[in-house]
Amino acid sequence: MKKGQLEVMNLNELIKDQKDYTNFIVSEVNDHALRIAVINGEFHWHKHEDCDELFYVLEGELFIDLENGETVSLTPGEIFTVPANTRHRTRSNERTVNLCFEKAINDIKGSKS
Repeated sequence: MKKGQLEVMNLNELIKDQKDYTNFIVSEVNDHALRIAVINGEFHWHKHEDCDELFYVLEGELFIDLENGETVSLTPGEIFTVPANTRHRTRSNERTVNLCFEKAINDIKGSKS
């Protein structure tokens, strides 16, 4: 992946045979990264101290658990933004594909319960 590439990419092709968890940067725009993630299960609790994180679901149903006990459910075409410094985790009950928009350099802090 390189910044400012003049290249057409097909996101569906990038993850078509992916069944296990993956999360990687597809492209960078200015100081932000576009990530694509495939999840089937749950990711650990974490937070992004200095940036918001926007989720856009392409396939399946993504659950976002928030530190206040709320759970947000997203289906294809829906977006949700987790504010900076908010502990959260993502999970799914089936193969789910989502895009994430966040700062390109991001420090993820794991939960210590």
